[in-house]
Amino acid sequence: MSQEQDKPEAPAAGATEGPERQLYPEDQAKVDAFLKRGVNSVERKPFKPLYLLVMLIVVVGGLSLFSQWLAHQAGVY
Repeated sequence: MSQEQDKPEAPAAGATEGPERQLYPEDQAKVDAFLKRGVNSVERKPFKPLYLLVMLIVVVGGLSLFSQWLAHQAGVY
């Protein structure tokens, strides 16, 4: 017998109980065990959009200056 025949009938795709969709108890146990491992609880530094903008300006400006210098050295400009 396959495992699918041993399981009770799955909830319908649109059927929900409460605010979340329910899983089979063995599947919910696997999910709970995975979440308790701490894989998803990595502490990260806060996102700093201003730092990203400054770095972008520095990199683009540096590449622009390099391209101007390279064109000058090649005699194009």
